[in-house]
This record gives sequence, C-alpha cells and structure tokens, in this order.
Amino acid sequence: MLNYIIRRIFYAIPILIGVNLITFTLFFVVNTPDDMARMHLGTKRVTPEAITKWKQERGYDKPLVFNTTEEGARKFIQTIFFEKSAAMFAFNFGRADDGRDISHEIKTRMLPSLAIALPVFFLGLVIHITFALVMVFFRATYIDFWGVVFCVALMSISSLFYIIGGQFLISKLWHLVPVSGFSDGLDAGKFLVLPVIIGVISGAGASTRWYRTIFLEEMGKDYVRTARAKGLPETLVLFRHVLRNALIPILTGAVVVIPLLFLGSLIAESFFGIPGLGSYTIDAINSQDFAVVRAMVFLGSFLYIIGLILTDISYTLVDPRIRLE
Repeated sequence: MLNYIIRRIFYAIPILIGVNLITFTLFFVVNTPDDMARMHLGTKRVTPEAITKWKQERGYDKPLVFNTTEEGARKFIQTIFFEKSAAMFAFNFGRADDGRDISHEIKTRMLPSLAIALPVFFLGLVIHITFALVMVFFRATYIDFWGVVFCVALMSISSLFYIIGGQFLISKLWHLVPVSGFSDGLDAGKFLVLPVIIGVISGAGASTRWYRTIFLEEMGKDYVRTARAKGLPETLVLFRHVLRNALIPILTGAVVVIPLLFLGSLIAESFFGIPGLGSYTIDAINSQDFAVVRAMVFLGSFLYIIGLILTDISYTLVDPRIRLE
C-alpha cells in the first residue's frame, strides 16, 4: 500500500511541473511583462520609463530564465522563472499588485470558502444519491418518470436563476436570512444557509441523473440477480450491493469538486459577498492582478492532483481487486 502511494506521488510530480511550465509560458512568454505593464498603465501615452518602473516595482525587470549579468547559480536564481514560478513549489506566491501577501490572503480566505463548499458537497452527495436510489427502487414507474423530468428541469435552469430567485424570495420577501455578507464565528451560519441550499438544489439535476445511470447499470449485473435469487429484499440489494459496487464511479466524480472545496465558487461567493478564494480570484481577474491569478491556477492544479491521488487510494479501500494487484 505504501509503495502504491509513493508511486502515485512520483507520477504526480511531472504533471505539476508541466502545469507550472505552461502557466509560466502563458503569463511571461505569450503575455510579456511589457504587455502586463501596458494593461495596468493604459495603452495610450505610456512612456518606456513608466513601464520600466512598473516592472521594477513587481520584480518583472529580470531575465526570464537565464541571467547573464550574474555569477554561478545566481544566473538561474536571479530570474523571473525562479522567483515567480519555481518559488510556488515552496508555496511562496509573492505579493499582489496592491502589496498584500498572497499566501496570507489564501490562508485567510480558505475558511469562508470551506464553510460554504463542505456543506454543499456532503449534503449534496447524500441527498442526490438517496434521490437516485429512490428512483431506481421505483424504476419504470411514475415516480421514476417524473423524477427524471424533474431532474431535467433542474438541469435546464441556470445557476444564476437559483441565486437571484433565492435572494429575492427568501431574503427580500420572507426576510429569513440576509441577502449577502459574511461574519466570523457562529454568526456566519445565517449567511451560509441560503448559499448552501442553492448549491445543493442547483446541482441536484445533473448529479441525480448521473447516479441513477450508474445504479441502473449495476442493477443488470449477475451479482444483483444472484442476491435476488437468495431472497434478499430489494432495499438490501440496493444499499448493500449496488451502492457499494457503484462507489468507484462515484469517487471518480467526487474528485472533480475537491479543488472547489478550497478554491470556492466563483459565482456564489461573488453574489453572496463571501470573502473566499472564489471572490478573490474574480477580483484579481477584474483588476488584472496576474500574480494572484497565477497563484490560484497553481493552487488549483495542486489540489486537483492531490484529489487524484486520494481517489486512487480510496479505490483500494472499496475494491479488493485493486489491492490484489
């Protein structure tokens, strides 16, 4: 088991290096520091002196990958690649254009993002899987038919409609929870109720239909017919056999949302005024703060790779065949 984990980690390292190199190429080769300076200063009447000053203030005035003016190892250290890209492997993200430390901002904003993402993830997983199992239990009946129709209807509605409609109905008309905002401690609960409910409902259509397809595929396999032949009730067949054997595709789908648990939701956090990493990324894009955008791209890639490793490990827990291999 330990050798398997170590092997998966070694497989992940080249992927993370490749993502870092692609990000560096996009931000510093395709979009040069001079281009970034013109975007911030304005394309009209920008003097070379202003561009040079802007680059010096942010450390973009050095060579990209090789510094011929330095000696020894400093030829590679005193470069943009080492200071802006390689330093990310030590989680040193530098400073944003407004001077604030990006690592400190990530640590501060991660908790609000987790406060909304974790309940949405776990509640959604339980509710969507339960709803899908109910539809499979009553398959080929009116419950199954109208359940599918309901899921398709939920899928056809934009998430913005749920957000705006929920804010208008629950906050504006009923005055049950605040429209937006955030607070520390237990007071944060009243600000999180509405985003969590909307997050679970907006993802119910696609997730439930996907789980239903997985369960229906398992229902036609030999081990299910064998369990029924032994006289097991249908509920026991569903929850003990079908659900357990469907865990692998469920785990595969769950890994996609692992980065979002930390990085937050770009749309939800912006609309509900939650100071998480999602709204932080949106603000950085709007203000063209490339240092923050680079940091969030690297962090998202790192978390996604960690999610893949955790998924591979979880496979060994739910599938004995993988342990044997």
